[in-house]
Amino acid sequence: MASTSPARIDDDLYASAKLAGEVQSRSASQQVVHWARIGREIEASASIAQKDIAEVLAGSRSYDTLSAKEQAVVRSEWSARMNTRRDALNLAEQFATAGRTWVEIDDDGTVVQGGPVERSKAGRRRNVKTGKTGKVVTKSGNASRTKRVKRAGRAAGVRATD
Repeated sequence: MASTSPARIDDDLYASAKLAGEVQSRSASQQVVHWARIGREIEASASIAQKDIAEVLAGSRSYDTLSAKEQAVVRSEWSARMNTRRDALNLAEQFATAGRTWVEIDDDGTVVQGGPVERSKAGRRRNVKTGKTGKVVTKSGNASRTKRVKRAGRAAGVRATD
């Protein structure tokens, strides 16, 4: 029996593997292994020129000059690179550094305003516009309330308001 090692995979890939695996009577883990083997064979295939793919990924060759299989490999790599860049985005930090305020929706669906943050003498975060330490004012309907500031990171719908 082959040894196994734990690996982290994206939630969407796991969900896809689970669905595809059910059709083929495989577990999600078995489906991921199956896809990995297919990918390995495609990359090792003589019909795929790794040099041509590398040139397209480097931007020195046109995507349209590749075969359908090579284009599939490039699209997969582009997708992985985009996910990595998206995961590294921290728009809240960028907006704060630029001195801009922004709004976003938190996990509860409440609109939260963030703003440029500086450190107070005590080392606590302070919203530059409101002057409050560690808090920003949010409005939900007619009610106004105060909510803790949290790092926005990759939250969907983060927008600058300045």
